[in-house]
This record gives sequence, structure tokens and C-alpha cells, in this order.
Amino acid sequence: MKVYLSVDMEGVTGLTDPEEMHAGKRGYERGCELMTADANAAIEGAFAAGAGEVLVNDAHGSTKNLRIDLLDPRATLIRGPGKAQRMAQGLDGTFGAACFVGYHARAGVPDGVLNHTWMGKEIQNVYLNGELCGETRLVAACAGFHGVPVVLVTGDEAVGEEARELLGDVETVAVKRGIDKFSAELLPPVVAQARIREAASRALGRLSDFTPYQPAAPYTLGVEWNSTAIAAAVALIPGVKTAGSRHTEFTTDDFTQIMALFGIFATIGGQIACGSGPYG
Repeated sequence: MKVYLSVDMEGVTGLTDPEEMHAGKRGYERGCELMTADANAAIEGAFAAGAGEVLVNDAHGSTKNLRIDLLDPRATLIRGPGKAQRMAQGLDGTFGAACFVGYHARAGVPDGVLNHTWMGKEIQNVYLNGELCGETRLVAACAGFHGVPVVLVTGDEAVGEEARELLGDVETVAVKRGIDKFSAELLPPVVAQARIREAASRALGRLSDFTPYQPAAPYTLGVEWNSTAIAAAVALIPGVKTAGSRHTEFTTDDFTQIMALFGIFATIGGQIACGSGPYG
């Protein structure tokens, strides 16, 4: 059995401060250690349940956060930018299950710790086939496109609720309970990671209970931007259409194109937001 882990950072045990997510900022190095420890807990649970192979994808920001020197040596790691499938890089139909570790609630969830969808400042909302979409829905749909079920989601309490609403009786672990966007009640790492380990093993032990999340094709990705300039810029991409002054849409039968498009969106949106692009 091959198991795929997509590991984000905002939902990692103990983290509540945006500075802990960015290289060079206060607390970042410790944040990387905690992120790796959460990943290791899921890896350990997977192998305890009989996994023969575990592939880990660093799915946060620069995608250079997980500590390879601290990673469980039985797993392999995809690290670094330039990944066409971003948060789902390396995921294909050869995997028996996908696990999401360190995930967070979609944009606008009041008690979602560090809530956002893909980009924290540039995007107001994301929609998939007309329904509000967070990163859990987005990456689960990509997994489903490949026929792979999501069996575990770890992060804050809000993302667990989001995952269960979307995926049904998926295993979830709440490592923190949100008070506001930047505050939470936290579990100690030793407790949180034990729960992640147990949940991963439990999920793979009942793999037959899960089915892939497969929204109907064609897939329409809608993005409500915070800036008319970003919306105008991304609408220049072939296939992307303007659906409002700050709203763009893209429709395809191939979900991998949506994942790749988000990478282009991030590049364009980030440049304009910081004033370094031609529309800055």
C-alpha cells in the first residue's frame, strides 16, 4: 500500500503566528521542527497500519519547510518550488490513500486558525463548481480525480469540521481549537502527535470505508480576488474568463490543470500585491 501525505503548516501543532510560517521570521525554525514532527506522526501511523511506501509533499509556501534530516527515514519527501501540482505534487492513481496534515480552514471561517484559501491577502474566496472551496476540498478533488480517497485530515478544529462536512466519516485530529484567526487553545505536541499517529493507523485500518471525493466534471474554478488589478491580470491567461470586476473563472475536464493554474495565480497575484509586477 502506497500512502500520500500533503503537509501544510498553518494547521501544525502549536502554531498560531504568521511569522512562524515564513523563513527568517521569529519562530520559523521551531515551526519547521513541529511541522516535521506532525508529518512523522502520520508516517509512523501509516507504517504501523501496513503501508509499504509513504511519499510526503511539502505543501506550504516556499515548499522548503520540512526538515529532511528529521524526517522518518522510511518516507521520501518532495521539496522545493516549481512543482506543477503544488499541494498535490506526486499524487497519482498508484496510491491507496491520501492524508492531509497541518491543514487549515478556508477563508472567512471565524474560528479557523490562520484561515485563508491558497493566498492569505490576495484571495477573498475560491469556488469549485459554484460551491465555496477551501484547500481541503481542492486537494481532495485532485485526489479523487486520480481515484484516491482522503482518509485523514489534521489541523485545527475548524478544518476537521470542514473535512467531515465534505468527506463524511474521515478521520480527523484537532491539534488546536481556534479562538480567533491568530489565537487558539493548543494541545501539547506529545499529545497531538500521539493522536495523529493513532488516527493515521486507524484510518488505514478501515480503508475500505472510504471513497474518493469526485465532484462532477467539467470543473469550474472561480476565484474572487481582493484586487481588480489581480483579476484583470490573471484574466489574460488563456482559458481564464472575467466573471466580475474581481472575479475570474476557469473550466476544464482535467483537474490537474486547476492545480497548475493556482501556481500561476500565486505568481501573478503575489507580484501585483507587493507592487513588483507590471500592474503594481
